[in-house]
Amino acid sequence: MDDVQALVQVDNLSKVFPHSPAPALDNINTAIPRGKIMGIAGPDGAGKTTLIRLIAGLLKPTQGSVRVAGFDTIQNAPDIHAIIGYMPQKFGLYEDLSVQQNLNLYADLRGVIGEERKKTFEKLLSFTDLTRFTDRLAGALSGGMKQKLGLACALICKPTLLLLDEPSVGVDPISRRELWSMVKELLGEGISVVWSTAYLDETERCDSVLLLNEGKLLYDGPPSKLTEKLLGRTFLISNIVGSRRKLLSKVLNAPGVIDGVIQGSAVRIVTKDKVFQSSELAALQEPKTLHLAQTPPRFEDAFIDILGGGPGGLSLLAERTRSIPEVNSDKSVIQSCGLTKKFGTFTAADNITFSVKQGEIFGLLGPNGAGKSTIFKMLCGLLTPTSGNAFVEGVDLQKAPGQARSHIGYMAQKFSLYGDLSVRQNLFIFAGLYGLSGGARQDAIKEMTEVFDFKDYLDNTAGLLPLGYKQRLALACAVMHHPEVLFLDEPTSGVDPITRREFWNHINGLVEKGVTVMVTTHFMDEAEYCDRIGLIYRSKIIVMDTPDALKEQAKTAEIANPTLEDAFIRLIMQAS
Repeated sequence: MDDVQALVQVDNLSKVFPHSPAPALDNINTAIPRGKIMGIAGPDGAGKTTLIRLIAGLLKPTQGSVRVAGFDTIQNAPDIHAIIGYMPQKFGLYEDLSVQQNLNLYADLRGVIGEERKKTFEKLLSFTDLTRFTDRLAGALSGGMKQKLGLACALICKPTLLLLDEPSVGVDPISRRELWSMVKELLGEGISVVWSTAYLDETERCDSVLLLNEGKLLYDGPPSKLTEKLLGRTFLISNIVGSRRKLLSKVLNAPGVIDGVIQGSAVRIVTKDKVFQSSELAALQEPKTLHLAQTPPRFEDAFIDILGGGPGGLSLLAERTRSIPEVNSDKSVIQSCGLTKKFGTFTAADNITFSVKQGEIFGLLGPNGAGKSTIFKMLCGLLTPTSGNAFVEGVDLQKAPGQARSHIGYMAQKFSLYGDLSVRQNLFIFAGLYGLSGGARQDAIKEMTEVFDFKDYLDNTAGLLPLGYKQRLALACAVMHHPEVLFLDEPTSGVDPITRREFWNHINGLVEKGVTVMVTTHFMDEAEYCDRIGLIYRSKIIVMDTPDALKEQAKTAEIANPTLEDAFIRLIMQAS
């Protein structure tokens, strides 16, 4: 094994699934070195999970070969299983077993017994900081703690190669950093790591990255080399008068711009070449105060560039949504008045008080288990508060829940549609639940089919859709009755940057029509779209302000220009 130069060697690898029109992987050639961390990035359906499962010997190639430490995945699969640790994309442990029982089960499966077993448990529980939670059911853990338990079970028998399939999806920034610290420590012990991810800032921490799209390998090398190609093509537009969202839409449709996002009070853009000038902004806004300055490129910029650019700035959903007449930015559309929720002796939300104005995007941010989803459910009328009141459009959710809900669209944190029914059947059912019938119901289904491009998926089972289309369907079901208020609980968790931009085109467009939005997210660059943010920690709001103001509070001598993720972590640490 020591004579093998690369730990993993992939040669002419292709995988075709039955009844699939295109290969999941198409003639992939790469090598994964020992003692390094290899990132795998790409849009939904790019082939990331298929590649990891082929490396693990869980799938057989249609063509080509994979060798791990000299072992062939077809001829020597048991030998490979003995030297790898594998953490699947979905939480793969037993939720009705405790933390300790899950560890016991995996130790039994791996043949770890006696004194070695005891020492392994002590080390892993300390390593993942789960010692205090050994009796807690896995299903009752927060998202970050679940991922730590999954990592611990993958490490029961120290692997030569650790395969992590999107381990940080749905995990808050603090837990993500903890996971990365753990993995970096493993590298020091000689363990090689393959980490697939939807968070492209994570790829910048990898030694090398594979960029996949539609089963093809677009890039293989250090992330910095791909990012360097964007030097001189990334800019920050500041001094914006009026709506940032409206300006972003205009900029994205301007010649020479391939991508753009909101960054606090500014707009960040990526251009086709280096000759983009301030004069090209002149026609975009009156008065002409806009300031253009270069900003360092990120790997996500290179990702969007190599895929041919983002989706533009138009939203067919927003175009087909009527503007709310006489939008009043001083009107409180959502009100939380002393909301408190207790489950036995545990307080999930503690005296939560705030209001959201009409046409505002308000973000609830916080670590896993802080109470965000509990607050959301009380404000939607899905959970009865222990005390306090919630109002939507002035209607008390406890006194007139049906009337209040008629104004609301709600997209749950987890895929909450009918997985065994088709896309068409889900749209039909949710249209009825929102009070649409007859011709209005059929018109709404037709409209959502066109807006979200469901034409080729209408008869597909919802539970088997690609993740991006699952999220599109969930959003379609939430907005098909054109609500005035939209609650989005981690709407883009796990989806790729292109799909996330499509979502935010819709959200920004709806807000420009006067729709009010509340959102939770673990993507801190996504939280930049919010007008205000309430930071939740241990069931309380610890700070509430604009994204730029939160970053200003987090400035230190060491971090003069903190990101929103830096601010999130610093403010939580201060509160704890």
